Amino acid sequence: QVQLVESGGGLVQDGGSLRLSCAASGRTFSSYSMGWFRQAPGKEREFVAAISRSGGSTGYAASVKGRFTISRDNAKNMVYLQMNSLKPEDTAVYYCAAASTAYYGGSYIGNYNYWGQGTQVTVSS
Repeated sequence: QVQLVESGGGLVQDGGSLRLSCAASGRTFSSYSMGWFRQAPGKEREFVAAISRSGGSTGYAASVKGRFTISRDNAKNMVYLQMNSLKPEDTAVYYCAAASTAYYGGSYIGNYNYWGQGTQVTVSS
């Protein structure tokens, strides 16, 4: 079991940067594959990035490749999403998620069984 709390969202200009953080409370954070998802108004929740238990494998949605970087610090029970070159279409609520059933949850939302409450990211045009 793990509890997740996101932070770092806010308002940023087109082309700007934000760093999202996800703080996890749990006995064995390193046993969870982690992911970031986002949901814009009127849209389905979509995959953004994923990282394996040890951090050795990562994956990204095509729309964010080259702009976003997922990382984790298991010693601090933290996962991060560095977002650069932000665009208005990145505006969404961003959710941190944990998968307990595999070392790498990937893009399939059904792999994730724990979720944070989300943090709003707004990119102005």
